[in-house]
Amino acid sequence: MAFSSNNYLFLFAAEKGVVCSLPNGVGEAVDKTPHNRLLQVVLVHPQIPGNTGCIARTCAASAVGLHLVGPLGFQVDSTKLKRAGLDYWPYVVVKVHNSWADFRNYFIHQEGDKRLLAFTKRGTSIHSDFTYRRGDWLVFGSETSGLPEEALVDCKDEEIGGGTIRLPMVDTYVRCLNLSVSVGIGLYEAARQINYEQLRTCDQTSNDGNDSSSFIAEDIFA
Repeated sequence: MAFSSNNYLFLFAAEKGVVCSLPNGVGEAVDKTPHNRLLQVVLVHPQIPGNTGCIARTCAASAVGLHLVGPLGFQVDSTKLKRAGLDYWPYVVVKVHNSWADFRNYFIHQEGDKRLLAFTKRGTSIHSDFTYRRGDWLVFGSETSGLPEEALVDCKDEEIGGGTIRLPMVDTYVRCLNLSVSVGIGLYEAARQINYEQLRTCDQTSNDGNDSSSFIAEDIFA
C-alpha cells in the first residue's frame, strides 16, 4: 500500500479544535476499516516521546487505539517519537485530547459498554487477578508523577470506572516499571482474557478485504 508523501498527518485535539502534527501516515492504513472498541489505551500526561512511540507500536501490534491526554511532555512531532514507532504509525490510530476534562467528555459520549481502568502503583487489584471485558479503557499516568487525582477519581467512579490495578513488583529498590513495559503487560493480559478477539477480528477483516494492510480501528479524528 502506498502511503502519503506528506510529512505529517494533522489530527484535531478532542474537543477544542487544536491542530497537532503526528508522525508521517498516522492511522492512514486503518482509517477506512470497521470500528474497534474492544480495548483502548490512554496515556495521561506522558513525558518521554520514546515511551509513547513504543506504546504506539504495541497498540498497532495488538489492534487497539491510543489516546494521549495533555499536557504532553514533548512536541507530538518529536523525532524520538517517530523513531520509536518506526514504520508502524500508519497502523495505529492516535487521538490527542487537550486535558483530562476533554478526554472525559469524549469518553462519556462513546457508545456501548465501557469503563476506565487505572493502572497505578497503589491499585487495589493485581493485573492478572482482575477480570477484564470488552470496552475497557486502560489508563496509565506519566513517567514522573503517575495519574492525576481527577483521573483516579473517575476510574473509581461506579458509573464510568472499573477500579484501580497494580503490577506486582519488588519496590524496595525499584520505584516503578518503564511506562511502555507497563502498558505491554497490562494490555496483553486484558487481550488474553478476551481471547485476543480484536486480533482475530482484524485478521478476518484483512482476509475479507484481500488487503494485508487492513486493520480494525476507530476514525483518526477525535
